Amino acid sequence: MYWIHGGPCDITFSPMLILSDAARPSVIVGLVLLGVLVAPAANGQEPPPRAQEAPPRTEETTLPPVVVTAPPPVSASSEVFIPGLDFELRPQGRPADVVRLIPGFVISQHQGGGKAEQYFLRGFDADHGTDVALFIDGLPVNLRSHAHGQGYADLHFLIPETVLRLEAFKGPYFVEYGDFATAGAVNFVMRDVVDENIAEAAGGSFATQRYLTLFSPTRDALKTLVAVEYYRSDGPFEHPNGYERLNLFAKARATLSEGMDVTAWASHYQADWHGSGEIPVRAVRAGLISRFGAVDPNEGGQTQRTNVNLEWRWRPDDVQQVSIRGYGTYYVLDLFNDFTFFLNDPQNGDGINQRDRRYLAGLDAQYQHQSRPLGVSLTSTGGFQYRIDTPRVVLAHSVQRHQLERTQDVEIVEQSYSPFVKFDLVPLPWLRLVTGARGDFFSYNVHSRVNTTGDDLNGSVTKSRPNVKANVILGPWYQTELFANFGTGFHSNDARAVISAPTMPALPTARGYEFGVRSKVVPRAEFSLTYWVIDLASELVFVGDEGTTEARGPSHREGLEFATRVKILDWLTFSGDVSASRAEFDTGAAVPLAPRLTARADLTARLPWGLSSSLAMRHLGDRYADEDRHQTARGYTLFDFTARYRYKWLEAFVSIENLTNVEWREAQFFFTSRLAGEPASGVPDIHYTPGNPRSVLGGLAVRF
Repeated sequence: MYWIHGGPCDITFSPMLILSDAARPSVIVGLVLLGVLVAPAANGQEPPPRAQEAPPRTEETTLPPVVVTAPPPVSASSEVFIPGLDFELRPQGRPADVVRLIPGFVISQHQGGGKAEQYFLRGFDADHGTDVALFIDGLPVNLRSHAHGQGYADLHFLIPETVLRLEAFKGPYFVEYGDFATAGAVNFVMRDVVDENIAEAAGGSFATQRYLTLFSPTRDALKTLVAVEYYRSDGPFEHPNGYERLNLFAKARATLSEGMDVTAWASHYQADWHGSGEIPVRAVRAGLISRFGAVDPNEGGQTQRTNVNLEWRWRPDDVQQVSIRGYGTYYVLDLFNDFTFFLNDPQNGDGINQRDRRYLAGLDAQYQHQSRPLGVSLTSTGGFQYRIDTPRVVLAHSVQRHQLERTQDVEIVEQSYSPFVKFDLVPLPWLRLVTGARGDFFSYNVHSRVNTTGDDLNGSVTKSRPNVKANVILGPWYQTELFANFGTGFHSNDARAVISAPTMPALPTARGYEFGVRSKVVPRAEFSLTYWVIDLASELVFVGDEGTTEARGPSHREGLEFATRVKILDWLTFSGDVSASRAEFDTGAAVPLAPRLTARADLTARLPWGLSSSLAMRHLGDRYADEDRHQTARGYTLFDFTARYRYKWLEAFVSIENLTNVEWREAQFFFTSRLAGEPASGVPDIHYTPGNPRSVLGGLAVRF
């Protein structure tokens, strides 16, 4: 019996053998004896005479289930499933690094390591998550109506070593994913157990330290996993980041009865840091600061997040499955930024404090049924998703992390209800159709305690929208499949923007098309090629740093993606991808910071005597930094090297990042700021966070 349900299928065999006491020491011997006894009877022959009769079989022995995991059939050429084996060589401990293995996915960090990364995918500068939906075992990472930006998705509560596999779904073609899943959705599937307990210590450049332990107290009927991580780093900056992170994770999975199991996990994360922020190019060129200096060294913050995730699954028979997931989160953020320096307040400076306190909870229920109407294979799925966010968000003016006055203090209750249906139909051996529809209903309730922006931030409103999906898969012919995909999606806008400007769209449409091919026709190699288009309707963007709203017009994005994986030798593998995209508004103006060309390559060797190593390259091309295409955000090409060697229970590892020690800019923006002594109107300029120089991290791990 097997099920395919949005992820790799698990095929479980439960053999039952009845053996004598003499045969029980070895299952293999028992099987051989059974074959010897059965074979003559099958040929119509009498068994040879025996010296004595076998003892009576009085005891039944059940072998433990054997689970075989295989990837499910994909619905799009760009859909990828990345096993944990592909990122186990990366010892840096940054969870967002894992998503770099997704073709065309780029991340940037621009404040001390503790702030959520900036995500780039398919021509989107998705900021901190506005157009990329992230999940951990179905628990949403993105936060609605966040103090710093819509869809803010901080992945730092994830310990990379606890991830079993990564599931990436690009485009709005997948009915299970709604809010924020315009450029794509990513789900991290967590391990149930580790095969070996691990204790690890690492250290390296910039006073970086990392301590990690993972252990599974039980691995049989009750599967358990506990993980603890501590991380600290100062970074290369003149004003040390002092970034400290603590992560706790515990998971248990139990079988309640045949076909019924329950999974529960909880995590806690807390961190604090300082950051040097984005510095203006003119200040570095004039020698006012170095590229690792700061105009305002008081940036940074503190954050914590506690999660609980529960899932119940029941398979009453071979054709049905019911799953119910419930989750809850408590989240806190105190964030300090200074973007424009002395533009708005020449005396005190333009430092701001953004605070977010919230509870988040939700329910995700699905029923799946397999049938064969008129001899055609059909898998039908019905589902319902509910989510509630209750943030209190504050925007305040601050100096050296001391609050001066509040610009906004708003309480929000935001709820969504999302029923959906999905049909997976195989009418012919070479034709598969996957289609579905979902409805999304949003309820906004906003109460303002303080508001100096002039907009009315009090009121309630309900918004809704339908979304449809259609996917066609042809083949395989000569180990090659063709794909055509269509879907509509959306990202919700900030509740404050929806209330203050009710005529603007709260749930703007993203319409996507995709055509692609996947093939394994070349021995020991596989590749995919995809052409995609995304049209985004007029949307209302909330500018969290100023507490105002900004309406933008429609935009158009299109691009090509190519990805390949080649097993050169049994121990040597090459993987790589190239993505090219174009993003512009309907007026012809460029979408600032949208990626135009990205590339990644990785050569990995896994030698049988315990040594594994990887040489990786990642590239981000030059991008337009403004709509008029006058300013350029410089690209970069970086090389990283990692190696691990294991001898019995001891493992040593080393990682070298930015192998060629290039000077590069990790995050870049073009806006107006003012330094002391400059004109009151300020100076438009590129502002950037410098990327790390060559850095080394090494350590030891004990497996037991």
